[in-house]
Amino acid sequence: MSGFDARLRLGGDSIREACGVYGVWGHPDAARLTHYGLFALQHRGQESAGIVASDGERIVFHKGMGLVSEVFDDERVATLPGSIAIGHVRYSTSGSSHLDNAQPIVVRYRGGWLALAHNGNLVNALALRARLEDDGSIFQTTVDTEVIAHLIARSRHGAGGELETALPAALNETRGGYALVVMNETTLLAARDPNGFRPLSLGRFPEGGWVVASETCAFDATGAEFVRDVRPGEILAIDRDGLRSVQATLAGKPSLCAFEYIYLARPDSNFEGRNVHAVRKDLGRRLALDHPVEADIVTGVPDSSLSAASGYAERAGIPYEMGFVKNRYIGRTFIQPSTTARAFGVQVKLNPLRKVLEGKRVVLIDDSIVRGTTSRRIVSLLRQAGATEVHLRIASPPYRHPCYYGIDTSFESELIAATRSVEEIREAVGADSLAYLSSEALHETITGLPDWPVAERLCLACFTGKYEVPVDGARGKFELEEGKGGRA
Repeated sequence: MSGFDARLRLGGDSIREACGVYGVWGHPDAARLTHYGLFALQHRGQESAGIVASDGERIVFHKGMGLVSEVFDDERVATLPGSIAIGHVRYSTSGSSHLDNAQPIVVRYRGGWLALAHNGNLVNALALRARLEDDGSIFQTTVDTEVIAHLIARSRHGAGGELETALPAALNETRGGYALVVMNETTLLAARDPNGFRPLSLGRFPEGGWVVASETCAFDATGAEFVRDVRPGEILAIDRDGLRSVQATLAGKPSLCAFEYIYLARPDSNFEGRNVHAVRKDLGRRLALDHPVEADIVTGVPDSSLSAASGYAERAGIPYEMGFVKNRYIGRTFIQPSTTARAFGVQVKLNPLRKVLEGKRVVLIDDSIVRGTTSRRIVSLLRQAGATEVHLRIASPPYRHPCYYGIDTSFESELIAATRSVEEIREAVGADSLAYLSSEALHETITGLPDWPVAERLCLACFTGKYEVPVDGARGKFELEEGKGGRA
């Protein structure tokens, strides 16, 4: 994510990740592998896609609006030769969807060519941009990624093209969350923010060559082997001399975004040694332990809630059933901002199985409730299909606070849990009962550490309002009027 959009928008009632990044060094099919890697990361962004490649002497690139399959085909990928490549997918928003903001960002400066792809959000981007513009910098986009590019270009460490020293200097001026891949004609660099808000992992191809990606599922899709997670505050530099690690910034408290486990990541990805599907199943088990209810069947909202639903059913001893069939040809971007379009979108996207639901007391598992509109519609669909009772169980705490580190959420006034009690939310969505996991239960289930918050290892700011990195500068950034900016 990143940039200067008027407001963080919600598509229906879902949380939206911002971007996925993928980078390859030292493989003759770097662009093709990046293409496949972006397919695996498509769930992280569906607005635009781009790939930059280098053969060691020149940089070539292509990017466009739409899904990876709409922007690239085999012929297009064939125009991107070389053994170094980085790629990016960007999520869909309203108001700032245009090609200028598609990534990777490619610039030419006194050090040569430079390409950057970024997932995250800089909370001090406004101040940095204002300072740079006062000093004469001219911006071509409205995304935070270009701020980083200007900082690199203006660094005294990068005057001769020494990217490996210019990038740490630039990142030490930034605050917030980022997973960043950067390249020039010969070198690939990968960097993660000091708190590790945004995920980034390192892998290796059996036949030779290195790879970095937002999620490990992209390694599986391209035949790479997972090596390790990039550490908070670390920069990895890869060139003809091999792989080097630099602790570019002082590591802060480990604060991986909890929503990577709850909703954002693919279930076949792993973070910090834990599989996402297994974590979601454990969250469902804990939800059943903390909030049991008498019912006939358990079902989940496809797709991110199915793992938690199976865990709930297993722990509660209640049969798990497929309550909905999902239309796989409608993506996350289908649901529109208007109430009528949202209701229609949910009905087209999810079709309840009447023969399964009719006459049944149903436990409905979902990963979160953001605004409540989609939850209300899904509960209504279950009742229309003949469910006699609908008990809604949420595998996360109430979502009360906006995220400023790289997730698309809204003002607190638009977050239903920020303005209503649990009972008021239950009435609003029409469920017979409603219960959430507590923040303590969420943290303990994911980390295995019962002494929360002393040993806190996750970012739970959207639940608790406790921001590990101060966000005062970012609050104004998301209150700009529509049309004055965009996001990455």
